Amino acid sequence: MAAHRKPPQRPLTGHTVRTAATLALAGAAAATCFDGTGHAAPQPTPSQVKARVAALYRDAEAATEKYDGAKEEADAAQRRLSALQDETARRQQRLNTVRNALGSIAAAQYRDGAIAPAWQLALSSDPDRYLDGAALAERAGDRQAAAVSQVRRQLREIERLRGAARVEVKSLRSRQAELRRHKKTVTGKLDEARRLLARLSPRQRDAITGAPEERVSRSAADPREPLERAGSVPAPSGRAAMAVAYAYGKLGSPYVWGATGPNAFDCSGLVQAAYRAAGLSLPRTSYAQIDAGRRISRSELRPGDLVFFYPGISHVGIYVGGGRMIHAPNPSAPVRLDPIGQMPFAGATRVA
Repeated sequence: MAAHRKPPQRPLTGHTVRTAATLALAGAAAATCFDGTGHAAPQPTPSQVKARVAALYRDAEAATEKYDGAKEEADAAQRRLSALQDETARRQQRLNTVRNALGSIAAAQYRDGAIAPAWQLALSSDPDRYLDGAALAERAGDRQAAAVSQVRRQLREIERLRGAARVEVKSLRSRQAELRRHKKTVTGKLDEARRLLARLSPRQRDAITGAPEERVSRSAADPREPLERAGSVPAPSGRAAMAVAYAYGKLGSPYVWGATGPNAFDCSGLVQAAYRAAGLSLPRTSYAQIDAGRRISRSELRPGDLVFFYPGISHVGIYVGGGRMIHAPNPSAPVRLDPIGQMPFAGATRVA
């Protein structure tokens, strides 16, 4: 048998040494990752938290406005469906009345042993009187048949409309469910942002959320913000004055998704409630409210005008003069006064 010998050992070259070192380091890094002893991700800075929270608020508000619009449409469809159901019930009752009358006639004819009109004419002792009565009965029968036919046609039409309304409601409810899911996702992100805010100092949090008084004073001191000079803006009157007064009365009210008052609001809900109190009906959403009146420029603003922000018209407030508005900002802040220059201005509308 041949003797077994170990193969000769080759000396490690520089390339081999470098390769081995690289593999060792990679293995050590992998081991560190697997055993959980790696370095934690750096905490976001206050400025990063501020940017993330602002983006989340914008996403959430845009989704909420769409949700509000879908809910309004669904509610309208439900009202239409209820009206159709009521009308169907009324027409069904009238049809039942006609059917009962026809049933009574048929029963009477059966009891009387009614025979064919030709035989009745032949056997009648008074043909003229019979012909008069037969013509009257025929006309009455024609009217009853026409009434039944008309009601049946109406019921078929109502069934068609009711089916269409059911399809519409189903579609809108599906859209609402989708928006609710989106809203839930955004709310989860906002919860994450709030947890990040909770780790900051009170001063850092105030710098991010911004106390309204501080924001107003900063805006007033900023020469880039075109504030009106005292006395140059006419005081609101009529409905505009009533809407502004309502908005002032709601300062401090909480922001709640989809709320239209009287104790909580979202941004378009506050605007709608303020003008509802002034006797004017406005659409539910910010992107519809911008078309509810006459478009005006920023330089034309006067108290009571509606001011809109962001390209998607996802935020709205009520201008109160002095470069400020009252609005429902977001879940971290109640209804408050803020300068209109703090967000990208998208347009303004005068509704009263």
